[in-house]
Amino acid sequence: MKIDFEKMGGLVPAIIQDARTRNVLMLGFMNEEAYRKTLETKHVTFWSRTRQTLWTKGETSGNFLNLVDMKIDCDNDTLLVKAIPDGPTCHKGTDTCWGEENTPLENDENPLLFLTELQDFINKRKEQMPEGSYTTKLFRDGVNKIAQKVGEEALETVIEATNGTDEHLVYEASDLLYHLLVLLTEKNLRIEDVAAELRQRHDPEWDKKRREAKAAGKMK
Repeated sequence: MKIDFEKMGGLVPAIIQDARTRNVLMLGFMNEEAYRKTLETKHVTFWSRTRQTLWTKGETSGNFLNLVDMKIDCDNDTLLVKAIPDGPTCHKGTDTCWGEENTPLENDENPLLFLTELQDFINKRKEQMPEGSYTTKLFRDGVNKIAQKVGEEALETVIEATNGTDEHLVYEASDLLYHLLVLLTEKNLRIEDVAAELRQRHDPEWDKKRREAKAAGKMK
């Protein structure tokens, strides 16, 4: 990764994003030394323009920013740093530096984002196929067995919905979603593909557009 530190006199802006919630936490500045220290320690480190020294976020408060990933923008002069915070990021005690004083801005994770994270994990299982993994076994069994498991979990979800408890329904629905993600991965598809399809269907004109597309297809 080539970073242009010279454009701003040795510094580049570093936008800090929570790797789990995708919320922007703060903006700091890094020089080359701060960048290297961040990579070495895995704790996000900045250059303080007021004190003219390096400072690692959390070195006094304990609220470290644990590095996950860093990317450079198209002009090579701005960093996007993905990190997991140990606590509030702002020195005023708020989760982000955009919370009002005495009114903490919550940095809550949207649980739906975990579906993407989970499928990324399933993708790695397919690539690496580690021994002893249930997901590995599913991939080795093949698409027919995986599809069968989706059907079985769907049936168990229906049973819990009609004759079970809410707790068991959530449990079985979780099994269903997991096996569906495995099936999508086996077919080189993503949960985002399903979300995109649902977004299209949310359009009030979707059914009309679908009928027109089908009609156009038959005319060809």
